[in-house]
Amino acid sequence: MTMQIPVHLTAFYTALSLLWLLVLAGRVMALRWHHQVGINAGEHNDLARAIRAHANAAEYVPGALILILVLELMATPIWALHVLGLALVIGRVFHAVGLWRSSGVSIGRQVGMLLTLAVYAGGALLLLAEAFIL
Repeated sequence: MTMQIPVHLTAFYTALSLLWLLVLAGRVMALRWHHQVGINAGEHNDLARAIRAHANAAEYVPGALILILVLELMATPIWALHVLGLALVIGRVFHAVGLWRSSGVSIGRQVGMLLTLAVYAGGALLLLAEAFIL
């Protein structure tokens, strides 16, 4: 007999994150087609920024989702999981849109990274607290 552990919140934020990654990948594919570039970005700044936005999300999203999953399995309050999940999704959108517009410093990129790093830091602190409470 297998025991099922519901992880509905993790599933929800995983689905949102995967849909956003598909948007980012689609943007890269569309720009590759438009510029006729198969690998790297050639001399096309817009393509380079799109590639970087997708790669950055692919680097940060999995760790955050694992963090949310472990917290959900540890019965962390639902409100805390929603705060982390929303901050992750909103942060990734802000970061990508900021990077699409400029490769330099931008408010979107700053807000996006601050939210993403806040998810990592806040989630890690919650994990430590949960670990020591048990």
